[in-house]
Amino acid sequence: MEDPRPDKVAVVDEVQTKLDEADGALLTEYRGLNVPELAELRKALRDAGGEYKIYKNTLVRIAAANAGIDIADDMLTGPTAIAFVYGGADGAPGDAAAVAKALKDFAKGNDKLVLKGGVLDGAVVSADDIKALAELPSREVLLSQIAGLLQAPLAEFVNLLDAVPREFSYALQALIDEGGASEAPATDSSDSADEADETPAEASAEATDTGEPAGDEEPADAGDTDGDAAGNNTQEEE
Repeated sequence: MEDPRPDKVAVVDEVQTKLDEADGALLTEYRGLNVPELAELRKALRDAGGEYKIYKNTLVRIAAANAGIDIADDMLTGPTAIAFVYGGADGAPGDAAAVAKALKDFAKGNDKLVLKGGVLDGAVVSADDIKALAELPSREVLLSQIAGLLQAPLAEFVNLLDAVPREFSYALQALIDEGGASEAPATDSSDSADEADETPAEASAEATDTGEPAGDEEPADAGDTDGDAAGNNTQEEE
């Protein structure tokens, strides 16, 4: 058997390395796509965290076998391109759902792209699995939803702690208002009666203390003044 050419060996090693390092590999048939369309698809996949590479089926089959992956023959028919899913620079795992969604969205507007299946976490998946994966929320959305679920009980607990003194204050104020309303009529009636009984006496006392004449006694005060003046004149004459 003739030894494979060095360039083919290099390609097999490249594909095997990508299969080992990637979080997933989604196989497609790109028959009929032109260069601008392929460039558009590659950009969409890069934005989703993927890389789109075209390889010969025989070399992909050898690389998969070397990596211990059994890919069905019907997935490696026709011109094949693989969308590899890679993790982020921070070590976060790749978003296979985002890459699958990018492939599915592109295929909606261009039926020349056909989903054939792929490999996720070492397991072979079908084209239907990829379409179902594309319907899942992205990794960022899932993380935000999980964070929301984790924060919800804590927020409710904080609100409960805040509500305890607030509700106690409301209840205390309600008791005070209820007690004050029941005693208000008796207090007002007593005060009014006391004020009515004490008004004449207070008026007389005020008149005596200040020396100011009341309205009815003003003529008498005037007579007393004249009498005093007459008495003084009599003494002077004597």
